[in-house]
Amino acid sequence: MTENLLESLGPEYPFPEGVVLPIDKPLGWTSTDVVRRVRTLMRRLGYRKIKVGHAGTLDPLATGVLLVCVGRATKRVDELQAEEKEYRAVIELGATTPSFDLEHPVDARYPWEHITREGVEAVLRGFVGEQEQEPPVYSAKKLEGRRAYEYAREGEEVRMRTARVTIYEARLEGCRLPTAPEVEVRIACSKGTYIRSFARDLGRRLKSGAHLMALRRLRSGGYRAEACLSLEELEAKLSATLAPVETISQ
Repeated sequence: MTENLLESLGPEYPFPEGVVLPIDKPLGWTSTDVVRRVRTLMRRLGYRKIKVGHAGTLDPLATGVLLVCVGRATKRVDELQAEEKEYRAVIELGATTPSFDLEHPVDARYPWEHITREGVEAVLRGFVGEQEQEPPVYSAKKLEGRRAYEYAREGEEVRMRTARVTIYEARLEGCRLPTAPEVEVRIACSKGTYIRSFARDLGRRLKSGAHLMALRRLRSGGYRAEACLSLEELEAKLSATLAPVETISQ
């Protein structure tokens, strides 16, 4: 798919007619950073007012499938966001952070020596199905017109409203227990699922703590990570017949 998409793209491609670009989001970039970069590339091709958006936010510390919609494809954002997602999450047990990931340092540690591989697998089976999930305080969820993370950064305590989500699959793919408190989990889930919250809840159900160490989105609907374009590939293709441009940077 990557090769076919690259072959069809170029300065003469009718971008206003609409195209969905499956981008492999780099570590450290926000989803908005990626959209901004694609918009800049479009402007260099002469599309000064073209619309560019994304279908499903990925945190800066996550990598993988980010669907960037260009031109009339921006009308498909809601449709694409609603599709099933699949992730690979590396989770550390026995420790929590305020953001449920590595954005913040560990704030508490808990015993984890009682946790076994079999115990993790049993708990993961219990995640499958519909459930109420509480989003992280450090998230873009809106509360009374403001983002939740704005309250959190100001030190205000807020009560997050739960959301109904569905976990279709939660499978253990790697386990360093009992040597180290680290597991790797593959998760298929519905729109709106926070994998950081999943990590927190996993720790609680194991009578310990947990936080996300690394996250990769493997699939969004029918788009898979192995078929995604890197930003470097996209820029090289679109810039092939244009004047040299600066190297991609945030």
